[in-house]
Order: sequence, then structure tokens, then C-alpha cells
Amino acid sequence: MADDKDVLRDVWFGRIPTCFTLYQDEITEREAEPFYLLLPRVSYLTLVTDKVKKHFLKVMKAEDVEEIWFDFEGTPLKWHYPIGLLFDLHASNTALPWSITVHFKNFPERDLLHCPSNSVIEAHFMSSIKEADALKHKSQVINDMQKKDHKQLWMGLQNDKFDQFWAMNRKLMEYPTEEGGFRYIPFRIYLTMSDRPFIQKLFRPISPDGHTHTLGDLLKEVYPVAISNDDESKRYQVVIHGIEPLLETPLQWLSEHLSHPDNFLHISVIPAPSD
Repeated sequence: MADDKDVLRDVWFGRIPTCFTLYQDEITEREAEPFYLLLPRVSYLTLVTDKVKKHFLKVMKAEDVEEIWFDFEGTPLKWHYPIGLLFDLHASNTALPWSITVHFKNFPERDLLHCPSNSVIEAHFMSSIKEADALKHKSQVINDMQKKDHKQLWMGLQNDKFDQFWAMNRKLMEYPTEEGGFRYIPFRIYLTMSDRPFIQKLFRPISPDGHTHTLGDLLKEVYPVAISNDDESKRYQVVIHGIEPLLETPLQWLSEHLSHPDNFLHISVIPAPSD
């Protein structure tokens, strides 16, 4: 892979200033102060909210505590989506800090998966990496790794260790030079205005005639309404890691540099803010 370390580091160390407040109907013994945290974009809510949980448990009675969950403006936040994706999808045009509400009761069974332990997150994370590698390398790279290598990927993410994670993840981003890229690009396109959780299709980084596919090529094929014509005002923003990459950006480069640790390119298509 083209080793653009600065981009990889910038993506890894992206943080979102966040204010957690307890839901007003939760019963507390004394007033619950808000709790502020810088959330890593590449992690998962349930991996990094132990401090939040401890903070609010101080004012709760044990019998009033069930499974913790979070919402933003009434929308339950899916813990199995990376934090940066949740922010881009639901809150990218709101003022910072991101305001998240904490709940300990009335778990929304229809909207969220249960997450009783970190091993659940690890299993989800590893299954995503395996799916991505099946698309990129027919699973050859991940299958050649040992169990301890898989663990290194997970521990690197869990402990926020860039070098530990990338020492192993680098192998998942390599490909034979003559092929010019991965077999298929692991991507998911998320739409705030759709009931579909996301769009995912097989898409190659290089066309049959050797043309390098771009982000614009992907959108034209998979979700053309995301691209505005020259004569119309912009209806949508296409956001990856909080930025709007140029539509001319090669998809292979994006996959290598802007994928989340789960090796997927998570692309949010959100309504453009009105002027």
C-alpha cells in the first residue's frame, strides 16, 4: 500500500468533543452533572464509555440500573457502528460538543443490539475484518494470520494503539502491484433518509479497461442521486471521517487510507445544510 502515514494517523486520532447527559426521566439520588469526553472516531461507543457509566452510576440506585444505551435527539445510537460514522450520519451539521443522552432503562429492543461485554464487540469487529478481506483478497490474508495476529488488531483498537494496530493491519491493505488494487472495495453507503441500514455491492477499484475508479464512479453506479448536476443546488453531502472527499479521489486510495479499523469504507450521504 502507498504508505501515507500522516493521513492514517490523522484518521486514527480524530476525536469528537462530546457532552453526555442523563435522560431526564431517570431516577437519581442527587443531580447528575454532565460528563465530557473526547470520543475517538474509529472506536465504538461501548468500548469507550466506561468513564461515562461510572460517572452516572454514582447518582443512581442499583435497582434502577439496567443496560446502558445512548441516543442523540431521540435516535438510539447503534453501538456496532463506529463512533465517527454515528456522528457523520446523525450530527455532522450540529454544534459541538456533540450532545448524547444516557439511558439505563427501557432498552430499545427493536433499534439496538444488546452488548453485554467487550467480547461481543470483538466478535463483531473481527467478522467485519474477515468480510472485508474476503472482498479484497478472497480471505487469503486474514486466514494466513495467526490467532495472536487477530488479537493484535483487536487490542490495538481497544487500547487506542496506532502502531500496534497498523503493524498488523498493513498486511490487510497490501495487494500485488500488477493488480493495481483490491479485488473488490469493502464499502457501505449509509442514508439518513432511508429505512435501509446501508447499501453494499460488489465494486472493483479498476474498470475492465484499466480505468481507475473514483468515489464519483461508485456513487454514479450505486446511489446516483447523491451527485448534484452542475445546474442544481447541492442536495447531499458525501462524508467520510467528517470530510467531503473530492469525487475524483481514487476509490483504492480511499479504501487504503480512510477505511475504519474494521477495513470498511463507511460513507454517509446526508442532506446538505440549507443556506
